[in-house]
Amino acid sequence: MIPALREEFNRNYTPGKYQQLLQSLDKACGTHIGFRVSETPCFVPRSLLDLMAQDGRELVAQLVDNPEYRRASDASVPPQYNVPKESPLPMFVQIDFGLVRSASGELEPKLVELQAFPSLYGYQPRAAHQYVESYGLSPDLGIYLSGHDHHSYWKLMRQLIVADHDPENVILMEIDPEQQKTLPDFLVMQRELGIAVVDILSLKKRGKQLVYSKDGREIEVRRIYNRCIVDELERKGVTLPFDLRDELDVEWAGHPNWYFRISKFSIPYLKHRCVPKTWFLDEVRELPKDNENYLLKPLYSFAGVGIKFTPTQADIDAIPVEQRHNYILQERVQFEPVIQTPHGATQMEIRMMFVWPEGGELTPVLPLVRMGRGIMMGVDHNKNLEWVGGSAALWE
Repeated sequence: MIPALREEFNRNYTPGKYQQLLQSLDKACGTHIGFRVSETPCFVPRSLLDLMAQDGRELVAQLVDNPEYRRASDASVPPQYNVPKESPLPMFVQIDFGLVRSASGELEPKLVELQAFPSLYGYQPRAAHQYVESYGLSPDLGIYLSGHDHHSYWKLMRQLIVADHDPENVILMEIDPEQQKTLPDFLVMQRELGIAVVDILSLKKRGKQLVYSKDGREIEVRRIYNRCIVDELERKGVTLPFDLRDELDVEWAGHPNWYFRISKFSIPYLKHRCVPKTWFLDEVRELPKDNENYLLKPLYSFAGVGIKFTPTQADIDAIPVEQRHNYILQERVQFEPVIQTPHGATQMEIRMMFVWPEGGELTPVLPLVRMGRGIMMGVDHNKNLEWVGGSAALWE
């Protein structure tokens, strides 16, 4: 992407430096990183990141500034997960872009997915710093967006997640957090902000309050940074110790309803040069003849679960008619391999990580990168490959 930096990195790379990166990341996060970390960071032109940030702001504005869409998105929130006291705007937004080659030969971003739900706000800056440290890269390389540095970034995270509460009364809530691959992110958040990482199943309801146990004490929960994904609750069929629809004396750092309102459900409503053609499945009268250029996606799965490449009529017929509004048919984005590695040109997907402070503006703070040579960027589609996996974007 930035040829001089790429050539220099590849020339100086050694397996020993990579092992040192992995060991240092484990130590910095306080646990083993359970997902594959790429051997290399990605050197991305700042102009391209700025373009994706601008595209992301325009996409979100099309949704939140549109009363018609706001009304339509009411249908996206399942009644059993409709949490009271919804915030007027989402606090956290992730927008994933792939890179394609335009007719004029320029690289341009194409939307893959978007989600108003927190991502790796703790792990990702630590990983970017570790690439710089472990490989002896220039400390002047960019890591944060919107003019932030390490200090101002964590000050902002504290304002968003802890607000004016005692950190002891703020929790990061997840289902079985110790067994999640994202545990490194949780532990960095815990260390930086002083908040507790709590299993949703261990919470107790006391009147209109939630409490968690620590050192034999019951501690009131006043604010929740929610990392619990509804899809996993559904798959595991768990019974929660409280009803999410209850009127609780608790604040949300990232209200859960936005997980549904800005999601794959949103894509058919978007009109933008970076958005691939997308329809709700119940609007599709006939499967396109070039079905190899399309994807069939369930709306509310996570990490690529349930996506079908080259969908067939049999795939569609297998979905009950009354469920088809919960699927989209989407034009497939053909990623351009842009990262030169010892194993050949490799694709990248860039996640622009935004925050939206109350009374402020939608602000990009970090890019997250996934590299791959499989049909998707996820680990399951890149098994037994090197120079793929989670990475970081750095720029001059």
